[in-house]
Amino acid sequence: MITDYEVLETMHMFTEEHLDIRTITMGISLMDCAASTPEESCKRIYDKIMRCAGKLVETGEAISRKYNVPIIHKRISVTPISIVAAASGAKDYTMFAQTLDRAARDCGVNFIGGFSALVQKGYTESDKILIDSIPEALAVTENVCSSINLASTRSGINMDAVRDMGRIIKKTAERTADRDALGCAKLVVFANAPEDNPFMAGAFLGPGEPEVVINVGISGPGVVKHAMESVRGEDLGVVAETIKKAAFKITRVGELVAREASERLGVPFGIIDLSLAPTPAVGDSVARLLEEFGLEQCGTWGTTAALAMLNDAVKKGGTMASSFVGGLSGAFIPVSEDEGMIAAARSGSLLLEKLEAMTCVCSVGLDMIAIPGDTTAETISGIIADEMALGTFNNKTTAVRIIPVPGKGVGDSVEFGGLLGMAPIMAVNNSSCKAFIDRGGRIPAPIHSMRN
Repeated sequence: MITDYEVLETMHMFTEEHLDIRTITMGISLMDCAASTPEESCKRIYDKIMRCAGKLVETGEAISRKYNVPIIHKRISVTPISIVAAASGAKDYTMFAQTLDRAARDCGVNFIGGFSALVQKGYTESDKILIDSIPEALAVTENVCSSINLASTRSGINMDAVRDMGRIIKKTAERTADRDALGCAKLVVFANAPEDNPFMAGAFLGPGEPEVVINVGISGPGVVKHAMESVRGEDLGVVAETIKKAAFKITRVGELVAREASERLGVPFGIIDLSLAPTPAVGDSVARLLEEFGLEQCGTWGTTAALAMLNDAVKKGGTMASSFVGGLSGAFIPVSEDEGMIAAARSGSLLLEKLEAMTCVCSVGLDMIAIPGDTTAETISGIIADEMALGTFNNKTTAVRIIPVPGKGVGDSVEFGGLLGMAPIMAVNNSSCKAFIDRGGRIPAPIHSMRN
């Protein structure tokens, strides 16, 4: 039972501490939309999305008014298009991306995810077509997000796909050069991608998910920072307990919103994603939260340990508040979307190599990082390979969303606006890894994958 005190406390979180529900994401299976022609398949896709998600935005707004809860985004995730489009005979899947974009626009949602493929163990012909379509698809759409799973602990790392995605990221940057490579901000590659992730750009509805489902992603780094301010000078055991309690309260709000949305839409409730997701707004930064541990600036020694503790405490507190926790659940560390991360990168305290170390213990990986436009495709593939290894060998989700901005170099910055924020161009080690990347093949799964 939620008490009056909890209601008042939660209201304070919204008004003073930047708590919000980051997203209500409706997952929609498109398995029954496969057809022998791309035109028929696209018609089925559009009709089903409109039928299922036509009232998603108005429902989210009604819940927001009822509880006075900010719900920032309403989103849709769908079955990976490489699966749905496989029988269509199409040789280019841009039409499918445009159909998703039209449906997202007509539903009024902010983003739609699922222009995706799962290639951790190898390519199908449809996977190849989808990946080759990414640069054009993301150039001609506004709301479509794309994700590719390149590796898993069970399968190892598909290095052919790692090589190819370095080239695709470069092509996507060039195709959207007039918008500072914005297409790359909507493209992410994964190891161990979760099938129920409500956050973009990596959201898709996995083959094991229901026909239609509601997943909710919460936020709240400002709430956790405020709670930590009350225990300044206390030992880290006290800090951990404080974070757990704050995460519990945040997750309770997410659970309330998720169940209300599920009931109103007549759709099963899936999961709560506990991730602390920052925004460019001052007071809503994971970097500033980490600095509250006692770090002079995010990126200094001790940052990885503080992030590990934060992630663990958030998960422990959140899982006590909901029986259905999933997605990524932890702390995001995107550079462009976090005011404190931007400041640390600009000052030189936060380097790309330190970010890679932090990804060993965070929710995702190297996220929303702008790099010089002349960075080679092979270097980008090398960055991806390292991150895929961290995920595969540590049995966790990791990802790369990196943006080589044409015509810009270290010292410049790029402005995307909205939740995507702005980012300084970060330096990259340009020593060549081309011969390594060109080998291709597969990096075998680690020995601890043999668990059955």
